[in-house]
Amino acid sequence: MSDTGNGDFEFERRFLARDVPADMLDDAPALIVQSYFLAEDGYALRVRAQVPALPVLPSPPGPGADERTLLEAYAEHVDFCAVTVKGPMVGGTRYEAERELDPEVGVEMVRRGGARVAKLRHAVWLGDDGWVVDVFLGANAGLVIAEVERGGPVTDLAIPSFCVTELTADARFANDALAVRPYRGWAGEWEAELARTGPRFLPGFGHDHRMV
Repeated sequence: MSDTGNGDFEFERRFLARDVPADMLDDAPALIVQSYFLAEDGYALRVRAQVPALPVLPSPPGPGADERTLLEAYAEHVDFCAVTVKGPMVGGTRYEAERELDPEVGVEMVRRGGARVAKLRHAVWLGDDGWVVDVFLGANAGLVIAEVERGGPVTDLAIPSFCVTELTADARFANDALAVRPYRGWAGEWEAELARTGPRFLPGFGHDHRMV
């Protein structure tokens, strides 16, 4: 959520990411498991549970673990929870109002909530911007999204070479949409679409350029 004079609005752009250099990724990324009590037409009511740095467990969940299993495996390490209300994305801007929750209450809400999304979040600084790279798990495994957020419109952006195509305006890739219709079920359809249409980057955001 932006706190730079724009109230409860966030400004972000999102990209499909592939072949992200390993040295850009954290050794101990944050684990996020979030549950959607409402996810329809871009409107969402979400509760998020977050582990700040993924700990090493004696018996960690396997690569095919679902979102609930991941939550249970790391529940005692959660140190941040929040409830968030979101509106639809319009031109790289989205309404977002958030309130922090007691971690114990937040974890119980995620346990009892609706459709879930789980991901590992890596933070990286590139050029003048801080980026996050979300590596999705569970039913969305195989999907990697890079996102940059600012206190105002994200214009004149230096786009890393690992960003394959822009997803900012593609509602299918919003987290609330992925919770209801996971990527794994339509990945082949998407790959065929991308091959047919080619990469797309949104116009109207100033003078973007690709980083080498």
